[in-house]
Amino acid sequence: MELNKINKIYMIGIKGVGMTMLAQFFAGNGVEVIGSDIGEKFMTDEVLKKNKIKVIERFDAKNIPRGADLIIYSSAYNPENNVEVGAIHELPLRGKIKVLTYAQALGNVFNQKYGIAVVGSHGKTTTTAWLGFVMREAGINPNVMAGASVPQFGGAALTSQSDYLIIEADEYQNKFTNLNPKGVVLNNIDYDHPDFFKNEKEYMDVFIEFIKKIPKKGFLTANFDDPIIRKIARVNCAGKVITYAINEAADYVAYDIKYHNGKQFFKVKFGVDMELSSEASELSSEECDLGDFSIQLIGKHNISNALAVIASCIELGVELVDIRKYLSEFTGTARRMEVMGEFKGAVIIDDYAHHPTEVKATLAGAREIFGDKKIKVVFHPHTFTRTKALLDDFAKSFGDADEVIVLDIYGSAREEHGGVSSADLVQKLKAKSYKLQAKYIPSLKQCEEYLRENVEKGDVVILMGAGDVFRIGEWLLKTQLM
Repeated sequence: MELNKINKIYMIGIKGVGMTMLAQFFAGNGVEVIGSDIGEKFMTDEVLKKNKIKVIERFDAKNIPRGADLIIYSSAYNPENNVEVGAIHELPLRGKIKVLTYAQALGNVFNQKYGIAVVGSHGKTTTTAWLGFVMREAGINPNVMAGASVPQFGGAALTSQSDYLIIEADEYQNKFTNLNPKGVVLNNIDYDHPDFFKNEKEYMDVFIEFIKKIPKKGFLTANFDDPIIRKIARVNCAGKVITYAINEAADYVAYDIKYHNGKQFFKVKFGVDMELSSEASELSSEECDLGDFSIQLIGKHNISNALAVIASCIELGVELVDIRKYLSEFTGTARRMEVMGEFKGAVIIDDYAHHPTEVKATLAGAREIFGDKKIKVVFHPHTFTRTKALLDDFAKSFGDADEVIVLDIYGSAREEHGGVSSADLVQKLKAKSYKLQAKYIPSLKQCEEYLRENVEKGDVVILMGAGDVFRIGEWLLKTQLM
């Protein structure tokens, strides 16, 4: 696929986060992009509108433009559940217009560049955007595709003439098979997507096979705080392995972490992986010390994300002075502890956490910031399969909250619904702690009404989940302005 030969692309299921970042990338390269999806509002609507990408809010075979050079469709759809996907696999269109899945299209673009894939169970979006931001501000101007809107990008993607392309790469459905990376940033491996991966080994194996693809002249930036990564990284990667950790043996180590006035401060040492580098012990502390760093993002997990950015930037030739400066200027991505506003004196925050590890890390960071303030979490479980498989882990992840409201599960169209309920999670939460108030409220509207009556000045309300729980905040703030 040569971009300079493509004038018009049609995208089925364009509102998905991956599809939206790809649509913005194509549009930024001068390609006319049109897409279709359902009329329901998604967090990606704003990005598509801002980039003047036309969206038809219904699926109909008549939508498909005969003048398109390429049709891309989301993996959420197939000929059985989408009339447009069914139409493109039938005559007379077959063979006349090139058709690719989202994963195939992304791989096609990625493999033509110096592709750097940010992967892992958690933190992909933030790390992708952060790495891209620092490199852009330092003058390298990479192409970037992140899985959420990045305010400092004006969308989910950056386009340039650079050969560098940094993407957030999704392990779900093993989309890695379409990618041939030059560099990989591996944040963590924490079992997820039980609807596709039958067990932890299957899940881990897709990461192992992916890092085996890294060429000898490529690199892997690996989080050595993760015991699985520590075990698999060097034995499976033919390229250079760069490690990072917090207060542990690694090439880049963060230590002396402090929180003050809404920022995190820490120091970084280089070359202190004592397991592999006897030379490191002979260096003076001055030679090992990279100095002080600060970031605006909260939580220990974001110290880890920052280390991944520091290590990768140094490998890619970014000057340390630039890394230090621009690392601290990054403000984050949409739906990652994003402050929406205040309602009745309570701060309303939107967050994408939908896995127990993410929930726990996000709430630990929130507790660090807000101290003794009452933290109320509205949790919107995402998929029946994840909720059922990780139910006990979810029940242990809300320890830093004072109150948890659990909404009905936001199910995926690709899975069989049932087998677990939000009431099951509430029951387990109550059993875990007598101090934690846990409540089941089925719908977003009912929850909005509850919060309207029960939120008090000084409260912190965190709307949490990968679905559309953010709407509750929009409704509260909108009516307050009326």
